[in-house]
Amino acid sequence: MTIRVCLAGATGWAGSAVAHALARVDDITLVSAVSRTHAGRALQDVLGEPRLDCPVYATAQEVLAAHPCDVFFEFTKPNMAKSNVLAALRHKAHVVIGTSGLTDADYEEISTSAGEHQRGVLAVGNFALTVVLLQKFSEIAARFIPQWEIIDYAHDDKKDVPSGTVRELAYRLSRIRPSELTIPLDQVQGPVQTRGAALTGSQVHSVRLPGYTISAEIIFGMPDQKLTIRHDSGSSAQPYVDGALLAIRNVHTLTGLHRGLDSILDLT
Repeated sequence: MTIRVCLAGATGWAGSAVAHALARVDDITLVSAVSRTHAGRALQDVLGEPRLDCPVYATAQEVLAAHPCDVFFEFTKPNMAKSNVLAALRHKAHVVIGTSGLTDADYEEISTSAGEHQRGVLAVGNFALTVVLLQKFSEIAARFIPQWEIIDYAHDDKKDVPSGTVRELAYRLSRIRPSELTIPLDQVQGPVQTRGAALTGSQVHSVRLPGYTISAEIIFGMPDQKLTIRHDSGSSAQPYVDGALLAIRNVHTLTGLHRGLDSILDLT
């Protein structure tokens, strides 16, 4: 059975790479797309791929009312993502979230809706396999090393801080333990902002400069030793494509909200 997909953000940097990949597979069909700037056109004309002969709509609400889908793939902007996901769940679609910038409160609301509609939602901060491994290795390290800090790197025009990659990492570590601070923040001498932001038990420092795509670094410290685990993205969206296809193919096996691509991988 072919999986029918609606791709929101289909003409963006990562979304267009996923769209081109969907044109090359037989078990997934892209039936509709969302892009405010290209609404009213055929996606094949926008992306130059004749196999993507689906219509483009301005909003998720419009496209969901016109074209039923099995999986709604959210790859837009943080200010639209939650409403798009909730609309998709109301239309009985499973959802894959690739948009960064959603808060834990947003995910709580999405989790409630997913449970009510008995649909699966897979939220992935980064679809690259190297990020999945960074998360798993960091979880292992956090069980043995009680102190760490996270550095979040991205391009200078990325508005959301920290990145979805780092939000997901901090969330996962919070399920193990909070990082210990030798000097509590309320006892710091000098601008406390220089210690970064406390995010679900981790101190996070966001760097936004030209030259970066997305990178994440976590530093674990112990007396006379430290452990650094780092992921660096290249300039293309290709590392995200295989993970995105995997998410589309497997999200129907889930019920409720799940965070992280490893939810559908056997990494034990």
